[in-house]
Amino acid sequence: MPMPYEPKEPQKPQQPEKAEASAPGPPRWPGGAPDSPDSHPHQDGLPRHRGRVHITARQRGMDATALGSLALHLPHLLASLAVVFVMSYGVDALGGPPWFLPLAGWLLSGIVLFHHPCERLMARWLFGLRHPSPEEAHKLRSVWREVTARAGVDAGAYQLWVEDSHSINAMAAAGHIVGVTSHSLRTLPPAQLAGVLAHELGHHTRGHAWSSLLVYWYALPGRIAWRLLLRLATHVDRLSVGATALLIGLLGAAVIALATATYGLIFLPFATPYLAAALSRRSELRADEQAAGLGFAEQLMAVLREEQDRDETERANAAAMGVRFEKEGMIARLLDSHPDVHTRLHHLQAHLASGR
Repeated sequence: MPMPYEPKEPQKPQQPEKAEASAPGPPRWPGGAPDSPDSHPHQDGLPRHRGRVHITARQRGMDATALGSLALHLPHLLASLAVVFVMSYGVDALGGPPWFLPLAGWLLSGIVLFHHPCERLMARWLFGLRHPSPEEAHKLRSVWREVTARAGVDAGAYQLWVEDSHSINAMAAAGHIVGVTSHSLRTLPPAQLAGVLAHELGHHTRGHAWSSLLVYWYALPGRIAWRLLLRLATHVDRLSVGATALLIGLLGAAVIALATATYGLIFLPFATPYLAAALSRRSELRADEQAAGLGFAEQLMAVLREEQDRDETERANAAAMGVRFEKEGMIARLLDSHPDVHTRLHHLQAHLASGR
């Protein structure tokens, strides 16, 4: 059964609601849809919902982009598994613990990444985030409650962080991290900040954030081993004959293992950056779709238009000073992890026109 949560906003007396049987499906709008009489805009332009917030039992999922990212990086994950197995076997041969213990520990290590203390360490040291000040926390939590209420998500399940930056941006990372720049908190009105946060919530509920973290973590041993082999190859002239033969054997084994893991598609790893970037762009559009589905399409479009106007102003000022911007090449566009603003605005406008 959904768990009701009473928001802290002052409410008018309402008629008792009839009990309804819970069933799987999209989360219900707390107090009605955005255009219903029960959803009232506040002075800051952010609609304040009245009535109960129905928290859905299934708050996280995995869409096609998250699945595609895991499948795309499967060769890297298998390569890391091989590296960890060889190292564990070597430690076992030298008198250390049995090989299966280190291997099992590495396989289970991904669970620790989603532990709250570990996420706090990553937020501080890996992503450079900090706790919000009292003023920032008041604005951030107020808007976050409205966004999660619309989605039927428990607001307290996520950690809210701030990045000291002069840009308008936000991020979703690990399993429970939601970060926003200090500039966004200072300059964006609550309604537009809600659109940005709804976009980041979409990355969490659609599985983009946690799948990216798992791919990064489990591909790390293979990536480190490959870089070490390449570094050794650059100093092959300094190696002895035996070491050179060993290096060639390791590189050959790596190529054979890679060909096996990719079912013979040996050139797939070279195309992985382009395919991963395409999936990342698609995931951004999916997160925009999530924000639009929660009723924040216009607010998110306003933020994107401001970003577009700011970029055009910077280019005009640079052109007036005699500085020319080189047009991005095809390779740069293919490797871009975010779609351009025109594409995002087009998809959001299409969502509004369809009335979904």
